Amino acid sequence: MNDLEFMDRAENLLKAVETSCDRINDQTLADIDSQRVGSMVTLVFSNKSQIVINLQKPLHEIWLAAKSGGYHYKFDNKQWLDTKGQGEFFANLSRCASEQAGCPLVLNS
Repeated sequence: MNDLEFMDRAENLLKAVETSCDRINDQTLADIDSQRVGSMVTLVFSNKSQIVINLQKPLHEIWLAAKSGGYHYKFDNKQWLDTKGQGEFFANLSRCASEQAGCPLVLNS
């Protein structure tokens, strides 16, 4: 994947995260404040905990930092997968967000 393809796919992922947060805020009692600055999205939960998602363009990776740890994702021509075999990005983001929000949440593409 070249830089242009990476940025296109990564931007789509960040937009999907923001859209998922908007949907969750509209449809549930969860309160997720999504803040975007450049190539980084920060999710702030009502308990003030955060999840940070940012692009690592030189590595063609997306990094996710949550209370449970840090994760790196690469695109495998179908989906964004953790580089250490810990699963798919949106599944892990949903798990981390659910843990930090204290209620089940589903974020998806």
